[in-house]
Amino acid sequence: MATSLSPVSYIRSIASVFVFLIMFLIGTPIAIVLGILTLGRSSNFVVQYLGPFMVYPVLFVAGIRLKTINHGFDFKQPVIYIINHSSTLDLFTMVALGLQRIRFVAKWEIQYNPLFFLIGRATGQVFIKRQNREHSINTLQKAYVKLKKNNLSIMVAPEGSRKHEGIIGPFKKGAFRMAMDLSYPIVPIYFEGSQELSLGGSLFTNPGTITAHIHPPIDTSNWKTETIQQHIADVRGLYLKWANVTEDIVPRLE
Repeated sequence: MATSLSPVSYIRSIASVFVFLIMFLIGTPIAIVLGILTLGRSSNFVVQYLGPFMVYPVLFVAGIRLKTINHGFDFKQPVIYIINHSSTLDLFTMVALGLQRIRFVAKWEIQYNPLFFLIGRATGQVFIKRQNREHSINTLQKAYVKLKKNNLSIMVAPEGSRKHEGIIGPFKKGAFRMAMDLSYPIVPIYFEGSQELSLGGSLFTNPGTITAHIHPPIDTSNWKTETIQQHIADVRGLYLKWANVTEDIVPRLE
């Protein structure tokens, strides 16, 4: 769990928020102009290169070092990336990875921030109304067409929210149903250290190291709707193992 913060950590965290605003104000017009000039074909460049350019200074000022360890995954085919989500830092580290040809699934409400709305729409991110099942299904069906057509991967946090009980929260079905619908393998990414530095929705963080473990893909070609609950439990069990959780006090499925 996150430890108490020193005065220096508070100062660095506040400074990182200002840096984030500055980088976002710089990066958003660039993304929009590139999108207009290239008729939308710059989206992959923006997500893979401009995104990390915008968030790495934020991590640097906060004193966060991001390491990446690839445990055997190659980047040749579209996949569903899933991540553990327990900290605001995850919003920066998942972009900082600079993964190829990727889009992110985010909650609809994040668009209420005009900067997120502009850059999200300009780069083709997928915004879901989680409380409206029919709207979510319609949004995903439209997203499937674009993902398949453009050979894109997608990243989802199956816990849904970064505010949950336990080290690894209950997994929702969405990411796993998407993998089945698209016939994509699932690539688990485990962020080690983020919860220890900054817990839940806090903007304040201690300096330290976060390690992104990119694990080999999980084949979903033989998955069936009748067995999806067990598949979700099995995948979540991997995260519990990586987090060294010996006793799971949170219900396994939601």
